[in-house]
Amino acid sequence: MQIEYYPYTLQLKHTFTISTYSRNSTPAVLIELKDGGITGHGEISMPQYLGETVESASAFLNKADLSQFNIADGIDKPLDYINSLSEGNCAAKAGLDIALHDLYGKFIQAPAREIYSIPGGESPAISFTIGIDREDVLIKKIGEAAEFKILKIKLGTVDDKGIIEAIRRITDKSLIVDINQGWDEKNYALDMAYYLKEMGVLLIEQPFKKEDRAAQQWLCERSPIPVFADESVHRLRDIEGARGLFHGINIKLMKCTGMREAYSMIIKAREYGMEVMLGCMTETSCAIAAAAQISPLADYADLDGNLLISNDPFEGVELKEGKIILNSRPGLGIEKIT
Repeated sequence: MQIEYYPYTLQLKHTFTISTYSRNSTPAVLIELKDGGITGHGEISMPQYLGETVESASAFLNKADLSQFNIADGIDKPLDYINSLSEGNCAAKAGLDIALHDLYGKFIQAPAREIYSIPGGESPAISFTIGIDREDVLIKKIGEAAEFKILKIKLGTVDDKGIIEAIRRITDKSLIVDINQGWDEKNYALDMAYYLKEMGVLLIEQPFKKEDRAAQQWLCERSPIPVFADESVHRLRDIEGARGLFHGINIKLMKCTGMREAYSMIIKAREYGMEVMLGCMTETSCAIAAAAQISPLADYADLDGNLLISNDPFEGVELKEGKIILNSRPGLGIEKIT
């Protein structure tokens, strides 16, 4: 197997603001993994909080020698090797994991989900993410999300109720709220949880800083709606420590090194009685298609990253009535168009 890669900047349709920062683009690296005339596509998306850069990802890819492996032998040995190369570089590892799944699926002429005996069909309802913004911009963004049944709203400001009330003046759709560690007082969080339940919110994501385990547990024991971990859970090994602190977890391929570990995380979360959301960064349809392959196993699917960018170089992620329809093409089911 031979690796080829190149940097690619994801351009956002709107400035994306959460409780801690704003951005207009996301650095990425696109990967082509080739073996025997077959090409597998992968993607590394690196929002700033991951701590990875184009330079660090490129250095990792340069270190990874996959010429010692053949795709005919499967994906486990090369993935074990990739994960042995460093402790970190999770997004870079995810990019290679995604490319391996696409390549192997094309080799066996089957969708990548069949590696894990996951049935086809469709994803759970996709939530469309709306960052913190002015009310007129919120109106525009909600208009763009007409086919989606669930909206994911970024909170963690001095006027969280004002944002929700502005949303409710526009739509009565179900909501998910993502605090991105933006709350710091547990009684305020509990009051908000009861308010949010009244306002039709399904769940709260990552209310406190990941280090504040005491506040997480306190709220988990009292909240009238589920509380999900995001920044608090990156890898399979983190799930044990999240028991009793959260009702569910948000699994993202770029955090957990890719599809293989994401699948293992879903199995472990179910063993602990936890709910599962499959999430994403701002990504192309390549990484979104990878997550979509395992999405039938999840309760929620926050897989809209490709819809937030204006320069998606892939096609093949089909939406119907707010859900991703899993096609029967081999690998990830996508094609490169630019």
